Formats: sequence, C-alpha cells, structure tokens
Amino acid sequence: MKKHSRKSELKLDKASNPTQASTFALMQRRLAEHLRFDPESGQILLFDQRMLLLHGFSFGTLRRELIERVGLDRAREMLTRLGYQQGVADSDRARAVTKGDIAAALMHGPPLREMEGFVRNEPIEPLRFDPERGQFRGNFHWNASWEAEAHLQHMGISGVPACWLTVGYATGYSTALMGRPILWREHECIAMGHARCRAIGRPLEEWRDIDEDLRFLQIEPFVSVPRNQGATLTVAEKLGQAQTAPARSSFGDLVGASAAFNAVIHLLRRVADTDATVLFLGESGVGKELFARTLHTISQRATKPLVTVNCAAIPSELVEAELFGVEKGAFTGAIASRPGRFERADSGTLFLDEVSSLPLPAQGRLLRVLQEGEVERVGDTRIRKVNVRIVAAANRDLRSEVAAGRFREDLFYRLNVFPIEIPPLRQRREDIPLLVSLFLDRYGRRFGKAVRGVTVTASQKLRDYDWPGNVRELENLIERAVILVEPHGMIDIHHLFTSGDHVRSLTIPLLNQHPTQGAVDASETVTLPSVDDRIDRLLEMHQGFEAIEAQIFRRALEKNKGNVSATARLLKLRRGQVEYRLKRHLLH
Repeated sequence: MKKHSRKSELKLDKASNPTQASTFALMQRRLAEHLRFDPESGQILLFDQRMLLLHGFSFGTLRRELIERVGLDRAREMLTRLGYQQGVADSDRARAVTKGDIAAALMHGPPLREMEGFVRNEPIEPLRFDPERGQFRGNFHWNASWEAEAHLQHMGISGVPACWLTVGYATGYSTALMGRPILWREHECIAMGHARCRAIGRPLEEWRDIDEDLRFLQIEPFVSVPRNQGATLTVAEKLGQAQTAPARSSFGDLVGASAAFNAVIHLLRRVADTDATVLFLGESGVGKELFARTLHTISQRATKPLVTVNCAAIPSELVEAELFGVEKGAFTGAIASRPGRFERADSGTLFLDEVSSLPLPAQGRLLRVLQEGEVERVGDTRIRKVNVRIVAAANRDLRSEVAAGRFREDLFYRLNVFPIEIPPLRQRREDIPLLVSLFLDRYGRRFGKAVRGVTVTASQKLRDYDWPGNVRELENLIERAVILVEPHGMIDIHHLFTSGDHVRSLTIPLLNQHPTQGAVDASETVTLPSVDDRIDRLLEMHQGFEAIEAQIFRRALEKNKGNVSATARLLKLRRGQVEYRLKRHLLH
C-alpha cells in the first residue's frame, strides 16, 4: 500500500475494491441504518432530522417558477444558499455518527447526498484532505443530477451550471467540517450541453475570481462575503500597507449564511426605507451596533449624520445634558452652550445603545422628544424642532425591566415599534467558519502577518464553545490568536483558549441509535497523518527545536489543566525538569 505523507485519503486494501466509489456505497448502506419510516407519526427521519419525500417533478416546477419570478441569478443564489444550509446540517449529523472523526465525517458527505436523491457521486480522483493543515481536494462527476435534468426539462440549455443546490450542499458540508471556507465550483454541467456534470472543491484562497461563486452568501448587497485570506501577503503589505486594511465594503462586515442570520437581514431590509423606530434586542456582543450602522447606511438618511450614544457610559447626572444639550450657566461647569445628541443627529439617525440603562427622569424627557419631535436644552426655555430617526438597542429584557419598575412602560411601547432580535452566536454556529475567515483576513492584514488558517481541532472547538461573549468574543479570540501564532503557521487550540475558557463537547443526539451502530471505523476507510507526518510538518515550519519543544510543553500542560506533576508523568520527566523547561519556554 502506498504511503501518503501529507494528505489523508482512502486506504486501498488489496482484499477490497480499491475505489472511493465502493467505499461510498459501503457508507451509504451503514447510513441507511439511521433512515426510519414511521407511518404512525407520518414522519421520515434521517438521524434526528425530519425528511420529506417530494415529487421531483413538482420540485422542478417550483424551481422553474422561482426562476421566472425572481430571475435566474436570484434563484441561483437562493437555491445555493438553501443547499449550503442543508450541507451544514448534514455535517453536524455526520460528525455525531462518526463520534467526532472529521476525516470519516467528510467521507460521509457524498453518500448522504446520494441517499437524499439529488445526485450520484463518482470521484474522478481520490478525495484528499488534511484537516490539520487545512488542505482539501475534491474532483467529482455528479451523475444523474436531478437539478441538471430539471433545468433542461423546464428551461432548456443553460449558459451557466445548474446544480445549485448540490454546489451549495458540498460547500456547506465541507466548510463546516474543515472549519474554513471550502468552495465547490461546477465546471461542467449537463444543463450546459456537457456530457456529464463535474465539480471541483478547494479551499477558498486557492480560487481566483470568486465573487460570482460567493454571491449566494450575500443575501443582500450590504452583507459581506469571505475573501481570499492573506496567506500570501506581499512584502509591501507586511511592511505597512496592511496596517490599515482597506474597507471590505461601504456597509461593514455583516457575515453569515445561517437561517437565523438571514431572517435578521430580511427584517433589516424591510424597515430600512421607513422612518420607523427600530429596537435591536439580543445578548451583549451579538453586533447590535454594527446592525444599527448598516440600517442607517441602507436607509434614505444615509447621507445625514449617524450619532451613537452608549447610555450606560454616561453618568446619570449628565445624561439629559448629553442627550438634549445644555445652555451656558445651567449648572456649575456649564461654561458654554452646546447642542445635545438629538440636535447633532437632526435629519439623520440617533442610535441609543443600552437604552435600558437610562435613569427614569431621562426616560420621561426621551418619551416627550419621541412624541413631540422637539427638544429643550437643560437650562433653556426655547423649544427646538428635530427630525431624528431613533434606533435603540438593549441587552436586557425590557418587559422584565418594565415589570420591575425600572423602565417606563409608555417608553417601551414607543421604542418597540419594530423589534429585531439578533440571535446569539451559539444559535448560528454554521456562520462561525465565515466569521473566522473574516477576522483572520482583518487581523492578518492589520498585523502584517500571513496565517494559513485554523486547524480542524481548533475549528471544532470553536463550534463547540458556548460563546457567552458572542461575535465580539470570537473576534477577540482570533485577534489574540493571530498575534500568538507563528508567521505562516496554523492557529491551534492553545492560541485561542488561553484564559481558562470552558469548551464543552458538542454532541447531537441520534434517534434510535444502538451503541454498536452509527460510528464508522475510520481505520477502515481513511489514513490519518502518522507521527512521522506530524514531525515533518513541524520541521517544515522552520521554527527551530526550542520553539517545537515549547509547543510540546504548552500542549502537555494544557492537556493536564496546568498540573505540573501530571505533565511530568505524561512526558516521562521529573517534576524539576518540567518546571525548568516551563520557566525557560513559557515565562520569558
């Protein structure tokens, strides 16, 4: 058997059919054990997920209507996005059934999609992947593609590939498991007149001209998409050009493809062109200010001022002066007249962050401004008209604050005209690889450091973490990791969780799974990197022996939760030897 030093692929056992296609067929039979038809409940279940057995012709008719109503490009984006979400969902089930074996889970993707009736996968060359190095190569024929056949039947010969659901599925499935954006592109399609459909999958940074491919991630123009990361930063970028990275778009960095994220984006678009008061709700760190800024940017007031105020950061005795302005001599220290935030935001938008922190007297005056559209400065008798759109945010339950007497009920109803609940990161885990890609690019450019990505072990821990600090915490972790990792290195767990963060093991319950069922023995199907392979990788990074030794000691210490004696036993050293090396490597 040929040994592969750098990439995992199928083990070619002489006693078996030496093709990945036969292995996929074997996996499909094993996966079929988890497919249940339950006539009594009227449900079809694959793992714990309800499935629907649809008529292909009716789904094809729906597809045609979608194209006719919204146009081919928009329909392509919508169906590719749907396929992406399906791929992410199936990857979670595959990860559970293989008990966290990422290599085995990756191999479950093609047979899973075949079971769902969309396509027959035929590998042109072995599916190759190295989860720890982020390498991925897929080259498949997609035979009997339902989408290609439906497109030909309803729309005729196409000028673009038509297997949109399958492209999205493959992209979402491999991205979720690899922990970095893996883009699949259909190069040949029966719908275009080719003899068969053919698709290739690679990491995002290995593709050129990706804007067209990634449009499905952009549910609206103001949503950002991943970009090729700075793994090949130029010398000029490293010396300074990258210190202030160019803006990715004029809107900011809203990134996501999950259903929860897209629901918020739909609401944002609906309310943007109105003057309705918007109340963003959600936990701290979910990005309420970013959504508020985006709302202003896509509104009719985009060319007018956007004024933000953090209500919790203003001393209670100065809140009214800050919001409504102050006249000279109104109180000790008021040596000059100055406008408040409302006047400064006139004709534009005022964003009141943490509005629940306002003291009750200020809440009363705020209510009057919202009702009358006029302000009165502290110490003044003159009334000033203002035309301001109010956008507020709260990370507390305002109804509970009202019930507790800390927030005025009438003000709550004034603010709660169009509430938008922003989901916490733990409810949109499928967006984590996209956010990680965004932050790696941002901080790689800011610090002038090329980072090759995140190891699959680290990426799975990012998926498992509960994220009490939400997107803000994820961004902080990636920024810290980019600082800690060696140039051209891969971010691992010890670069991320350095402050005692608790990472739980995420498991997905599988219905009717017997203890002996479900898990695919990875040793039967894949060859993972050997010890020699891992040593080769460390040597290739040219870090030097001391740097490698420091990594080993740091990892051993982490595995034993900082216990020096246990670390010594693990490394077969005396405690004194470990203490000496820890001081030498980690404390200097």
